Amino acid sequence: MKTVIEQVRQALVDNIDEKTRQNAQSFFKEKILYRGVRIPMVNKISKEFYDLIKELPKKEIFTLCEALWESGYSEESYIACNWSYYLHAQYEPKDFDVFEKWVDKYVSNWASCDTLCNHTVGTFVEMYPDYISRLKEWAHSENRWMKRAAAVTLIIPARKGLFLKDIFEIADTLFYDTDDLVQKGYGWLLKAASEAYQKEVFDYVMAKKADMPRTSLRYAIEKMPKEMKVLAMAR
Repeated sequence: MKTVIEQVRQALVDNIDEKTRQNAQSFFKEKILYRGVRIPMVNKISKEFYDLIKELPKKEIFTLCEALWESGYSEESYIACNWSYYLHAQYEPKDFDVFEKWVDKYVSNWASCDTLCNHTVGTFVEMYPDYISRLKEWAHSENRWMKRAAAVTLIIPARKGLFLKDIFEIADTLFYDTDDLVQKGYGWLLKAASEAYQKEVFDYVMAKKADMPRTSLRYAIEKMPKEMKVLAMAR
């Protein structure tokens, strides 16, 4: 009898979409491993197989997640992200070390970074806000994905009006980073924060726009009124 991981992989292979397979690489600068399964189907497979394992202890499900991460295939990483998020009611402080390991060791593109951090890690931090201090450590990492993760973990909390001071601190740490995916990450974070704190984010941008990378600036002001955008973009 096949293991659940083998069954998941077979389900992915059975649902390869040739157009998706051919186009997947175009969304990434770095080389990715992609079977070519459309995201709605990946999510469907994820849910179906989670129903088979949901009664297992959390630790065992995390071990299955790690096996999926280890494959390097994007679709398998998305399923690992979904499974870890489905467990959020069971999160406890020690789980942060597991999530940190996954970001540092396995994340290799913006999509797996954002899928893991927006939901699994972001939800964890809402539950255990003291761990934002660890995100601030990530922002100083040499690993580009750890740095992006420091920002994108707080996207959903930011939309809820949470952690504004911490958001500005992380943006300050990442401010001069030359990596465009890090710039886009903290720009996106500022944009999310602007949904609840438009004036505060606008003031932040205006105070720093002379030095702020244009990529980050454009992201940060994307949801602001036209007149604010004009002021922010003016040289």
